[in-house]
Amino acid sequence: MATFCVVAWRLLWLTYQSRQTPDASCEVAFQTHEWQALYAFTHQTNEVPPTPPSLHEATLLVAKLGGFLARASDGEPGVKTIWRGLRRLDDLASMWLLLHSFASPSTFMSYG
Repeated sequence: MATFCVVAWRLLWLTYQSRQTPDASCEVAFQTHEWQALYAFTHQTNEVPPTPPSLHEATLLVAKLGGFLARASDGEPGVKTIWRGLRRLDDLASMWLLLHSFASPSTFMSYG
């Protein structure tokens, strides 16, 4: 029960914080590897910007991972879609760390 309370608190905090301070850096809620993985996956690129996106933009990207369609009439994403997106982001961020733990591309084994 205690674990669910912590998770629920983080979800509610993220939901309301992104609405109240949308221009804040997303680093108040996400670690560097999390926002980089989120950006790279949603923009289908290996290049991430030097500065993190805003909290509102990052929350919107997380919600899109959770099924939010972001149509003009949809309003702001809710806790449920953000929860789904955070679960997917956890996997993406883990893979991002794994892939970027190598020192250089030459450390990858070549099968040929």
